[in-house]
Amino acid sequence: MKYYVTTPIYYVNDVPHIGHAYTTIAADVVARWHRLQGHEVFFLTGTDEHGAKIAQAAATHQEPPQGYCDRIAAQFQADWRTLGISNDFFIRTTATAHQRGVQTFLQGLYEKQYIYKARYTGKYCVSCERFLLDDELVDGLCPDHRIPPQEHAEENYFFRLSAFREPLIHALTNDRDPHHFTIAPPERHHEVLGKLKVALADISISRASLAWGIPIPWDSSQTTYVWIDALLNYITALGYPDERSRIDRPVVSNVERWWPADLHLMAKDILWFHAVIWPALLLAAGLPVPRKIFAHGFFTVNGQKMSKTIGNVIRPEELIQRFGVDGTRYLLLAAFPFGSDGDFSLATLETMYNATLANNLGNLVSRVATMVDKYLQGRVPENAAGPIVGEVERRLRAVGAAFDTLKFFEALTAISQVADSINQYLETQAPWRLAKESPDRLPAVLGDVLRCLWLLALYLAPIMPTAAQTIWTQIGEEGHLTETAPRWLSQPPDRRPPPGPPAGRIVRPPSPLFPRLGT
Repeated sequence: MKYYVTTPIYYVNDVPHIGHAYTTIAADVVARWHRLQGHEVFFLTGTDEHGAKIAQAAATHQEPPQGYCDRIAAQFQADWRTLGISNDFFIRTTATAHQRGVQTFLQGLYEKQYIYKARYTGKYCVSCERFLLDDELVDGLCPDHRIPPQEHAEENYFFRLSAFREPLIHALTNDRDPHHFTIAPPERHHEVLGKLKVALADISISRASLAWGIPIPWDSSQTTYVWIDALLNYITALGYPDERSRIDRPVVSNVERWWPADLHLMAKDILWFHAVIWPALLLAAGLPVPRKIFAHGFFTVNGQKMSKTIGNVIRPEELIQRFGVDGTRYLLLAAFPFGSDGDFSLATLETMYNATLANNLGNLVSRVATMVDKYLQGRVPENAAGPIVGEVERRLRAVGAAFDTLKFFEALTAISQVADSINQYLETQAPWRLAKESPDRLPAVLGDVLRCLWLLALYLAPIMPTAAQTIWTQIGEEGHLTETAPRWLSQPPDRRPPPGPPAGRIVRPPSPLFPRLGT
């Protein structure tokens, strides 16, 4: 099975913040979960580097646009490495091959007469990089940036988006349509469908007064609208229009192998571009549309939208310094349901870290290692899996199902509950008492708990890959978890071998997995 997952490409008008990290970590969890099941995965992220806002940001920093983009894109790449993001490719829209792919795509639409020239007058928000309708304004201002849009009039090239209103409605509502695709969560699907049923206007796809962009191939006096440029990254990263245009690395895949994307992940503010404009462009070009588009909600920080003016913008490194890499990955997805709006606060994250990671999961692993070392000479015992192992495995299969449906909050809640149940099992069985009163039962109890930790590590790996591998190694397993997991998870549940490290393996002494934070 092949699986292609993408994040949006992030605008380089500023360095990464936790909003960027939130989407990227979610995509990474999806990619890692599919790899654990033995699937071939292509995971794409990158940066969007053209447009008026970038030209302005570069000028503000007194840098040439390309130099400015190089610097900010490098920061995104560095932060993703630090966060353990396992993307297979990082695309930049200033790459020569991407620009060639965009021009080839647009030339094809022009030759099919899906593009025409007309005069356009409208209200343009530079911060949004898009025209706004009067009914979208709030007191005459952009609703997101609270600034007045600029009156803008010029001759542009337009894409006949209106021609695809009925095909898009049919593709969204009829699962037998060859171009059927889904939008999630359901409220986003209804939102898009409702707008489509009202009207769909043609869109401008070029700019006559902006030099920092990709030239229109048949008219070099105009440059490509930044959103059209950006959306095409999902196929140019695969080598569109051919494998020779593979960007900055050897050819390992192509459009035919990976396209269409299985999942586009993004925040809900850019849903229209991905759920309407992007599928319409693909239909016009004769290419398949992506299978699923998922738009998650917005979040605030201490009840307020992130803003440099307010001073509440949180960078990924701030969370990493406090909670570690795996702690940050966990907390960002465990704070509230993925897809819904929510709020972050450092105080809430610290409470959650101590309760679920330090006191629950971390303490569980530490106390088990301590007891095996004390009572079993630090070796995995020989024993058949008891009832608790089957129960834990059954409950963790629901975690896998939650990963499949992007219900990360539910998955992590279930993992925490499983850790709770294992801790309760230890309290009930009381190995410290068995060591004195029934030593013959002790190996079975601790052996079962080791098997349960083996299962926990497996299902934790997509969220917290380093911590999962640490647990894996500490309980006596050898090699990398990702080598064993695909062989085990790919088998039907009733045919899987018993989980757990082999008898006789050495359980390593405990070390703090998630050090408790002081108050």
